[in-house]
Amino acid sequence: MTPLSAMKRLVAAGALSLVLCHPAFAQQTIKIGSILSITGPASFLGEPEDKTLRMYVDKINSAGGVGGKKIELVIYDDGGDANKARTFATRLIEDDKVVAMVGGSTTGTTMAMIPVFEEAQVPLISLGGAIEIIEPVRKYVFKTPHTDKMACEKIFENLKQRNLTKIAMISGTEGFSTSMRAQCTKVAPNYGIQIITEETYGPRDSDMTAQLTKIKNTAGIQAVVNAGFGQGPAIVTRNYAQLGMTATPLYQSHGVASKSFIELAGPAAEGVRLPAAALLVGDKLPDSDPQKKVVVDYKKTYEDTTKQPVSTFGGHAYDGLFILVEAMKRANSTDPKKLRDEIEKTKGFVGTGGVVNMSPTDHLGLDLSAFRTLEIKGGDWSLLAPGT
Repeated sequence: MTPLSAMKRLVAAGALSLVLCHPAFAQQTIKIGSILSITGPASFLGEPEDKTLRMYVDKINSAGGVGGKKIELVIYDDGGDANKARTFATRLIEDDKVVAMVGGSTTGTTMAMIPVFEEAQVPLISLGGAIEIIEPVRKYVFKTPHTDKMACEKIFENLKQRNLTKIAMISGTEGFSTSMRAQCTKVAPNYGIQIITEETYGPRDSDMTAQLTKIKNTAGIQAVVNAGFGQGPAIVTRNYAQLGMTATPLYQSHGVASKSFIELAGPAAEGVRLPAAALLVGDKLPDSDPQKKVVVDYKKTYEDTTKQPVSTFGGHAYDGLFILVEAMKRANSTDPKKLRDEIEKTKGFVGTGGVVNMSPTDHLGLDLSAFRTLEIKGGDWSLLAPGT
């Protein structure tokens, strides 16, 4: 053997040894995927989700990982584009070989990815809002945010308590808003609510005065419900005040449950009510509330690390990650099928969104008690007492 050949063999052996011993090598880590809308029109969802996942994966790894293995987080930004989300989902499965996925910031991107994960038999824990993500139940699909149907029910519950039964609805036309509008229409009769008139707006509309003027001129309207998320509801809220409609109560969905909505809507947000997770009012919860410690700790960790106000959207990512981590511990495995089974068995998990109890027929595991009714007062969230 020539000296050069011997040297090549030695270098090759050394390189192989380096690969096998490297801590980031796939066999030494647990690959978890995440596809989020970090940029684009839904960045108010994806950005806090991204920061939350990175922050807590670092904390988990610093504490020794899961079962002695570090988590390797593979994140892609779909920019709110459903086609990109599906492409990245295929990449996570075929190239990255993830064992599970926590992500899908919106209903639209989640729905595009579901067939990929179902076919691959890899668990997907969505952060999207619409009930259609988990109804009908799909074997490998779960989610953490409260559903649009629950939002309708919580809003109607509060309206009924106030003897406000004749409402107008204004809704966005994208996935979540369309789904919530359909759910509200479906459950309204259960609460004695009559939807007298309806209007819609597109995702790029910058003024909803025309739609709101029609609502204002409709006789008998006692309250208005906006099914929407993103910048649309802030525009609706500002136009609502400009038209002098504030004597008629305005309700928003949990899709606006971040401080950015209050900032965008400005003083016009005063008095707006919405259903939201306990996370936004953690410091106002009684010490006996089982969620208080979790939400207060998460809020402090998030705000100290990011220097930004907490939102419920990052909390959804926190819940998804730790539901998955707890499932890994119980399964003592990273086999996707075993993880799926253990996620479905989640019981008594105290998260930022509520106390989660999943089952083969419920891949969310939250009931209406997980929602709190909030009112915006003085530019901040105020927790309403039951019955008010």
